[in-house]
Amino acid sequence: MAAHNELGKKGEQLAIDYLIKNEYQVLEVNYRFLKAEVDIIAQKENVLAVVEVKTRATDYFGNPQDFVNPKKVKLLLSAIDHYVVERNLDVEVRFDIIAIIYQENTTKLEHLKDAFLHF
Repeated sequence: MAAHNELGKKGEQLAIDYLIKNEYQVLEVNYRFLKAEVDIIAQKENVLAVVEVKTRATDYFGNPQDFVNPKKVKLLLSAIDHYVVERNLDVEVRFDIIAIIYQENTTKLEHLKDAFLHF
């Protein structure tokens, strides 16, 4: 497996562990709909958190969350619309980013709630 794929998997696991620790119920991991893949779908009370995980080894080229583009946001919106309708859910939907800088001796995790408001 390529190093960037391994880093991504480590980041997703860190994000899942973080969400569980913070009392979210993880409903789906790597949920796919058409061309979209949602990293994590989790629920806490009546909020469905759609989580995009961005993991980098360094912030040299920018913060991990800066790499979520409008095309990705559009795909995620479509996938979650399908997910909610298909399951007939009555929940508030929130789009979050968990940004991780993962290095051998230090890990920085930042949970950005309602991260897509500016798109």
